[in-house]
Amino acid sequence: MADDLAGVTVLSVEQAVAAPYLSGRLAEAGARVIKVERPEGDFARDYDHLVNGESAYFVWLNRGKESVCLDLRDPGDHALMGRMLAKADVFIQNLAPGAVARLGFDQSELRKRYPRLITVSISGYGEDGPWKDLKAYDLLVQAESGLSQITGTEDRLTRVGVSVCDIAAGMTAYQAVLQALIGRGITGQGRHLSISLFHALTDWMNVPYLQYVYGGKEPVRNGLHHPTIAPYGAYTGADGKDVLISIQNDREWRVFCADILGLPDLAGDERFDTNSHRVEHRAALDAVLRPIFSSMPRDEMAKRLESARIAYGRVSTMDDLASHPQNRYVEVDTHSGPVRMLAPGALADGVVEQPGAVPVLGQHTDAVRTEFAG
Repeated sequence: MADDLAGVTVLSVEQAVAAPYLSGRLAEAGARVIKVERPEGDFARDYDHLVNGESAYFVWLNRGKESVCLDLRDPGDHALMGRMLAKADVFIQNLAPGAVARLGFDQSELRKRYPRLITVSISGYGEDGPWKDLKAYDLLVQAESGLSQITGTEDRLTRVGVSVCDIAAGMTAYQAVLQALIGRGITGQGRHLSISLFHALTDWMNVPYLQYVYGGKEPVRNGLHHPTIAPYGAYTGADGKDVLISIQNDREWRVFCADILGLPDLAGDERFDTNSHRVEHRAALDAVLRPIFSSMPRDEMAKRLESARIAYGRVSTMDDLASHPQNRYVEVDTHSGPVRMLAPGALADGVVEQPGAVPVLGQHTDAVRTEFAG
């Protein structure tokens, strides 16, 4: 899998998360990715310095790339960029709206000049429409897309804890670039791809959107409880840690009552004998469940649930995640030393692909200048 895109050259004028996510996945698939940074570098390099002095975001998203520092307003660097574009297969940018065109690299003009070139523009709201020029960051788009309205508890909206809009845009862009490469292999023609944080995330919002538009159903925030199934939610153990359980049918409910709660007769209680009744009387049901769950540590309850074949998930702390038995890891080289990190989600023939090194700012500038000298 690491050689699937061997021979593909990607030129990316990128920063932050969405575009680096895309180019990082292309690099891991074997493409040569030349990351063009401003002389001061991608500002994601300074989001934090928690990974041996490196930024967690930057280490995650920039493995296996070449870093080239250019000032695209400088005539010499501008000309160098032009020579690299002439040999590129994919050109990615996620600068502010209109910035790349003002620098003299209008993507529509490049497509006319190089018909095989695949150009990618990642923005907040897209390249047309009344909001196309608005600044957009992940949390702003979480709010604007409606995601915040369905995330949280009944009385409080909350942020999704990772940069979900940026990641959604990067994932959407990755699949679009792979499709464009397949299409170019058939037709010989590239294409322009426009991906926005807003549209990538609103695609993910289609279920609540359709339920609202066609069914008049307003989404309800339920925290860590399912809106239409009970018991399906989080309960706190004696150690203050939560376990989330899921009862999917009445057979499981009877097993749960007998083997976990020690209350076999509860299964026939007319308040709880069907899922609809359990949802209707959720408060009364929780009043029974919570004291039982709080009588033992979370992990002891998890063992009992596993023995009874009741579906559960620990509400993991970062400490739990760091030692999770299902984790897979990769080791990434950085100039500060190797970093062990969680592996990408896909295996190829059972193998975890090992990523390339994280580049130092401008590490490859001289070599690329020599390679693409005029």
